[in-house]
Amino acid sequence: MQLDQPLSEKEFNELDQFLLSDRSSDDAMTMDTLHGYLTAIAIGPETIMPAEWLLKVWGEDASAIPKWKNAKEEEKIVNLIMRFMNEVLVTFEVAPKEFEPLFCEAEHEGENLIDAEAWCWGFWEGMELRPGSWDPIWESDLAPLMRPIYLLGADEIEEAELAEVDTPVKGHKLALEIEANLPAIQRFWVPLRKAPVQTVKRDEPKVGRNEDCPCGSGKKFKKCCGADSAE
Repeated sequence: MQLDQPLSEKEFNELDQFLLSDRSSDDAMTMDTLHGYLTAIAIGPETIMPAEWLLKVWGEDASAIPKWKNAKEEEKIVNLIMRFMNEVLVTFEVAPKEFEPLFCEAEHEGENLIDAEAWCWGFWEGMELRPGSWDPIWESDLAPLMRPIYLLGADEIEEAELAEVDTPVKGHKLALEIEANLPAIQRFWVPLRKAPVQTVKRDEPKVGRNEDCPCGSGKKFKKCCGADSAE
């Protein structure tokens, strides 16, 4: 399967189940959190390589990396994540106004309301990979567009701000603002990015075959994702 192909429903569910399973740590991201995380990486101020961001999908440190059954399983799951990332990249490259954040829905007093907290937490985690690099947008006229993500995703907000997120209805309204704001946030960074937006490719090794694999497994490249390239 090519890495530029979007996930099928079956593949989406397979990745979802793996992240929720006992094979993944309790700190592993869920699909909505992962989507927010990948979105921040895709549209933010710097290009960040998978070797860096993939580790955080599993948890806070390298000890959270799944204990793979075999190299084939590892390659399959990692490729699903890469393709999930590429969906985000391609949508913003081709049709940013059509991008749909992977928000959850919850029923509240007979209404289906959007719950964007997990997605926003993931986005915030993506920002934390390069916290200082996001300063220009906070210091610009677009700062208000970032505020809903901050209110729903930051680890801590000011006590006076809690009233802005203290009901599901308020959270729903903020989620709608986030979806509307994302194209403008992405446009802000396009001329400022330190490298062009590129989909993730693994056709050719970007590291030496005796170096650690960029997927975060801890194995040598030639024994992991680079094994196929040796055939």
